[in-house]
Amino acid sequence: MPVRLTFHGAASTVTGSCYLLEHEGGRMLVDCGLFQGTKTVRELNYRPFPFDPARIDALVLTHAHIDHTGLVPKLTRNGFSGPIFATEATIDLLEFMLPDSGYIQETGADRLNRRNKQRGRPPVEPIYTRVDAEQALNNARKQPYGAWFEPMAGVRVRYWNAGHILGSTSVELEVTDSKADRPLRLLFSGDIGPDEKTFHDDPAAPSDVDYLICESTYGDRDREEVTLEQRQARLKKEITDGLAAGGNVVIPAFAVERTQELIYSLVRLMDAGDVKNVPIFIDSPLAIKVTDAFARHREDLHDVDADMRLFKSPRIRYTESVDESKAIARIEGGAIIMSASGMCDAGRIQHHLKANLWREDATVLFVGYQAPGSLGHLILSGEERVRIHGEEIEVRCRIRRLDSYSAHADQGELVAWVKARLPVHNTIFLSHGDPEAMKVFREHLAEAGLDPARIRTPALDDGFDLRPGEAPAHEPRPARLSHARAAAARDWHNAYARLLLDLGKRLETLDDDARRETLLDRLRKALREDER
Repeated sequence: MPVRLTFHGAASTVTGSCYLLEHEGGRMLVDCGLFQGTKTVRELNYRPFPFDPARIDALVLTHAHIDHTGLVPKLTRNGFSGPIFATEATIDLLEFMLPDSGYIQETGADRLNRRNKQRGRPPVEPIYTRVDAEQALNNARKQPYGAWFEPMAGVRVRYWNAGHILGSTSVELEVTDSKADRPLRLLFSGDIGPDEKTFHDDPAAPSDVDYLICESTYGDRDREEVTLEQRQARLKKEITDGLAAGGNVVIPAFAVERTQELIYSLVRLMDAGDVKNVPIFIDSPLAIKVTDAFARHREDLHDVDADMRLFKSPRIRYTESVDESKAIARIEGGAIIMSASGMCDAGRIQHHLKANLWREDATVLFVGYQAPGSLGHLILSGEERVRIHGEEIEVRCRIRRLDSYSAHADQGELVAWVKARLPVHNTIFLSHGDPEAMKVFREHLAEAGLDPARIRTPALDDGFDLRPGEAPAHEPRPARLSHARAAAARDWHNAYARLLLDLGKRLETLDDDARRETLLDRLRKALREDER
């Protein structure tokens, strides 16, 4: 049989990375990530896998971010028992990141079930539990950069530094085909880091491959080139302006590496007297554990003192307990509060947003990618009201964005990375991007001299037969979600929440009860007519 590649995630959308590789020797996954974004996209996490987990022979992970690894516990819970390969740092991170994700699934299901019980609806099960997550890495096997290993019969793999986060990789594969003269060579980019990154070398990977699967998260935008010093100067301005406004500065930050980068910059700025000395609250047990992992792997990182001095500054207040977190939420001004999740869809950050979004003197500073449909994306898009834990919250605070701390390469850096991989003898598949980002990235690759006919943008669950010297044969398969729905920036859940907020606001502004009753009667009439 030919080598077959199927895009079961990070296609038509940025998250949910999952590639199925099938050949005569068996079946292997590259990544198995959680879907994030609109509720319609997130519901994919609850559906059965589009393949039998028990028939997967091996799993190769690019890095630890949850959109690349967050469904591994579900995979093992549903029958996968093969080896899981990753770098040592990735496995170290996942040993607490996956249980943390399991805890989030459990608490989210508990909160929903309390509401469902009141509404007479059946209970729901979490995607997986903390126990599932703790057991998921029983078959983990640590692999170094630069050394070939065989995850399964007929496949060789080698890891390259992707410069994205601690332990991140691009994955080079050679797949043996008994009917071909040579192995088929594939390269999965993983997530590519920018050229100027605080802790890491620039990304590296081989050239001269048959197929390249490349991320395109920022394929439609070029960030202004800045040095590490210029990046800190911009952070200085945002923090200084935010504190001058009188309220707190709340930063939704991914626990893995974004938080550590910001700690590094903030403490340096305060040590130099460039930013006012205020407490920096790190309200994320996960971020605290990640920082400990940094200490264990500090020899692999740039700019980290042997004694981790910056991360032990007395200005930093690490909080782990729920009571400590609640105490932070009572602070009305003069503090920097960092908490996860970075897209605001779960975790303690939601409590801090509830406590600060309505305050005109507060600042919410976004420093990372916000998937379409996520709470962070809605806030950045200018929504005047949002719903958090079923409550309506006015957005009156200062909303700011700082792109220079992104862990992803921008358009120019991605184009340069692809050009350095040439020749690509067959096809470049673009993944990990919304449709507009992939469209623009494809155009810029064509302007750089690549044949646009050999650049493909698969939709979710698209499969391709790969042969040396031949164009990949598209194998149509039923998609779990249409391209349009997977790529949509908003879905009906967002529209429903928007309607409830608009209705509440309109009822408040009407000047008498009779007009309010009339409006509600019109809505009830529309519902009755729709039922017909």
